[in-house]
Amino acid sequence: MMRSLDFTGKTVLVTGGGAGIGRAIAEAFGANGAKVAIAEIDADRCAAVDAALKEKGVDALVIEADVRDRAAVDALMPKIEARFGGLDILVNNVGDSLGIHGPFEFNSDEQLDGLYATNLRSMFLVTRAAIPLIRKRGPGGSIINISSIEAFRAIPVCTVYSAFKHAITGFTRSLSLELGPEGIRVNAIAPETTETEQVRPSVLIAEEHRHHVDRWIPLGRFGEPEDAAGCALFLASDLSGWVTGTTINLDGGALAAAGWYRDPNQFWTNVPVVTGNGFNF
Repeated sequence: MMRSLDFTGKTVLVTGGGAGIGRAIAEAFGANGAKVAIAEIDADRCAAVDAALKEKGVDALVIEADVRDRAAVDALMPKIEARFGGLDILVNNVGDSLGIHGPFEFNSDEQLDGLYATNLRSMFLVTRAAIPLIRKRGPGGSIINISSIEAFRAIPVCTVYSAFKHAITGFTRSLSLELGPEGIRVNAIAPETTETEQVRPSVLIAEEHRHHVDRWIPLGRFGEPEDAAGCALFLASDLSGWVTGTTINLDGGALAAAGWYRDPNQFWTNVPVVTGNGFNF
């Protein structure tokens, strides 16, 4: 059987699809024939991505919606069903550290609630509401959760954010067992630092430290949104038809390195060799 990345006749929903990784994923699906629905909280981003997709001839439905809110999610699904008749692929892309950094003992209740709503509750709400639409199309559906490398390693002063990313791994694995008998696959993508509006390593890393990047990341660079888009296309396609309950570590080898770096002479070491933190903070 020929397998391909052709999504003609398929419908995908991307949450947070107005910028960064989400927009790259939405555009990639559109370029490969899919009908694209986007839920995006920012009105300006909605207008921009809607115009970009339609300019490229993509059948797109861009809805301004806060997927942390159940009422907004419940209102979203009937619009998708009315426009496209169902749903084949869900990409849960929304997630953010919200700039919350500091010792766990000083995290406020409001910070805990905000991190939960953004990184986990939104995923729960959208997935639960989308399952009936995906089931309506029969076997072959795909749910893709955008996680983080922090789902597989510790990160000090971002303990709660890391905990919710770890939770996505369990959610992905367990839901894959529930939906597997129906032919609906559930997987995740865990990116290392990726150049987006949320995080810009090209700006954060001081000029004098940028030559160290190929020592920090085995493949020599930080991520681009298009890297995640490629993984999403694979996981949604029949190329990965026997893949479920797993996570692609989209990290340039960072997790495999597990604390190992290359020194100025390109020898591997797990001993710090750079003074400061590389960012000049």
